[in-house]
Amino acid sequence: MKKPLLSLFAAVAMMSAVCGQNHKPSPDKSNLSFVDPSIGGVGLILEPTRPTVQLPNHMIRVFPIRKDALDDQVSFFPLTIASHRIVSLFQFMPISGKVENTIWDKKLVYNHEILSPYYYKSELGEENTMIEFVPSQKSGMFKLKFQNDQPHYLRMGIFNENGTIQQIGKRSISGTEVFRGMKAYFYAETNNDIQESIYRTKDNKKQVLLKTGKELSFKYGISYISIEQAKLNLKKEIPDWDFQTLKASAYGAWEKVMSQINVEGGSVAQKRVFYTSLYRSYERMVDINEYGQYYSAYDHQIHKSEKPFFVDNWIWDTYIALEPLHMILNPAREADKINSYITMYQQGGYIPAFATIFGDWPAMTGNHAASWFADAYYKGIRNFDLNTAYEGLKKNSLEATLLPWNNGPATVLDSFYNAKGYMPGLPYGEAETVPQVENVWEKRQSVSVTLENSFSDWNISQLAGVLGKKEDERLFLRRAKNYENVYRKDKGFMWAKDKNGNWIDNMDPKAAGREFFTENNAYTYNWVVKHDLKGLFNLMGGREKAEEKLDQLFREDLGTAKFIFWKTQPDASGLVGQFVMGNEPSFHIPYLYNYTGAPWKTQKRIRMLLDTWYTDNLFGIPGDEDGGGMTAFVVFSMMGFFPVTPGIPVYNIGSPVFTKISINLPNGKVFRINANGNSKENRFIQRAAINGKPLNKAWFKHSDLVSGATIDFQMGPRPNKSWASSIESAAPSGNMLPGAKTDWLQSDK
Repeated sequence: MKKPLLSLFAAVAMMSAVCGQNHKPSPDKSNLSFVDPSIGGVGLILEPTRPTVQLPNHMIRVFPIRKDALDDQVSFFPLTIASHRIVSLFQFMPISGKVENTIWDKKLVYNHEILSPYYYKSELGEENTMIEFVPSQKSGMFKLKFQNDQPHYLRMGIFNENGTIQQIGKRSISGTEVFRGMKAYFYAETNNDIQESIYRTKDNKKQVLLKTGKELSFKYGISYISIEQAKLNLKKEIPDWDFQTLKASAYGAWEKVMSQINVEGGSVAQKRVFYTSLYRSYERMVDINEYGQYYSAYDHQIHKSEKPFFVDNWIWDTYIALEPLHMILNPAREADKINSYITMYQQGGYIPAFATIFGDWPAMTGNHAASWFADAYYKGIRNFDLNTAYEGLKKNSLEATLLPWNNGPATVLDSFYNAKGYMPGLPYGEAETVPQVENVWEKRQSVSVTLENSFSDWNISQLAGVLGKKEDERLFLRRAKNYENVYRKDKGFMWAKDKNGNWIDNMDPKAAGREFFTENNAYTYNWVVKHDLKGLFNLMGGREKAEEKLDQLFREDLGTAKFIFWKTQPDASGLVGQFVMGNEPSFHIPYLYNYTGAPWKTQKRIRMLLDTWYTDNLFGIPGDEDGGGMTAFVVFSMMGFFPVTPGIPVYNIGSPVFTKISINLPNGKVFRINANGNSKENRFIQRAAINGKPLNKAWFKHSDLVSGATIDFQMGPRPNKSWASSIESAAPSGNMLPGAKTDWLQSDK
């Protein structure tokens, strides 16, 4: 249900208060006023964030194309992002001057830039050409005002393989762009006549200069079906030229989702980090159903459907925190996303790894749709076809290849995995003989493949149990124990084995790269066995030894200069010792102290990590943000809890940053956390209660949250080392026995 549109005057007044996102807001403003899309705009090692302008989880996504926030020139604007950080479509740029070679590629300095989730404004070039943009769902509107007396143009072009852009009327333009095996289309209108069209083809890519007057509005629709459908999308969403009403509507869409979580206390900087992180968690997935039909790259057909069809999900990045966050905020939409994945399986034969607009992008490791689906099911999200989902998950695990950056049938290495229970590593210096292995950079990632599929298979075992498939349940529980096959007790690390079952002795746990691990080294992958922490700790010598190893993780020297370390581990950013804050497999690790009897160390680590690595400036994201994959961790952790094991409907308690947190749930109830006495110094929990009853464990159930529980913490400056320290106080980490039932695996509606 949409929020009623604010009156135009009220909306404009409210928006004027939040447009200046380069200025830090005062605490009494709308939550949306704290959002600053420039945060993290300079990548510490890899990718910066993008200041995406869009509606929450909708198709049109626009931002100025530049290297990062330190680049003072804009190259152009895409009419939309087709896939986060991979594909943009249709270049758009206002430009002035003589028609000569330099005008076709000219960049413009941007001045007085205003960034917000729903609105963009800037002055471009020395002539201060004003550009504004507001999005709708499948359409958008630019508003331009040129300041000088030179000839003025809209410069439009193609990003990808090829395509065409053409003027089709005095005030209309259309285009087609080919990318990654599919096509995109746009239809656009202007509110004044186009005086002349000048075309150029370079490198098989069409460009056009559309001559115009000093002021112009440009509205357009995007489609993956046809130009005619793009025109229909535009007519449905933006029938007139009322820029301010469109802006007010976009503001209202963001105000609705940003007001779902409310916080009190903390600093203005912390609110800016929190609400900017919440904004980023709505970039994707995006619904590409175009009012009753959609194009699917999974069977290359146009389908009639009234249901949403969501694409653009990097599940390796998002199953950990982003999808669990939206299971709280919008479980109905989460079911729509899962149903889209199931439909992709029915259309294409496999459940996708990364479900992009152009089809399955088989990135990374693990069968983590299983982790996502099981987590949703056990959190009471049941309106999807579990039998078909299970069929696809089982096929992915047993019949598809597990190799990173591959999809399709199983290879000889997968047959080995099924027989031996681990992916064999290739000793240094030995030539790769399996043609399906990407052998330039990604390699086999053999230890990570074993560990991540152990977790995926555990989640499949839980779904098999729900469906009464006892033989499958036993099979996948055995496979869930495969992590034991790559733990080397004499070294105390997850370690690579060769095809003969021998440890690869010259593996360095600090310097081992993608031959054996995914984007991290053995120090991180020691802790990814989220489904059987009791078993993992036993391998390490017990809870006390595991805690010592956790301590050492945060203290261990890199063993070399950072620039040498990063040559092998470029994703290992946000370092604290060997702990990697800037990459997703580390997110749960600080919470593992809750399982060793030292939750005060979780509280200490989490607050330190948030204060150090998540700040309200251009450097405020420690790694690749990945479209909400990282910032969802921030939302959870700043609220004071985190889902350590997707597939188990419980949350581990950390240390809330704010004194009061309330989540307005879709069922009409409110979940509240009160952290009395909370401050920068008072970060340690002294005692806790849930609904007025003492809480002496460092976790609570999803059913507590959705029923509208209230949790009260008393905070203090020194740790209470006895709170939640007993072995009985630890959260459940999994069940490795077929048919066993526990209270956390019951229906949690």
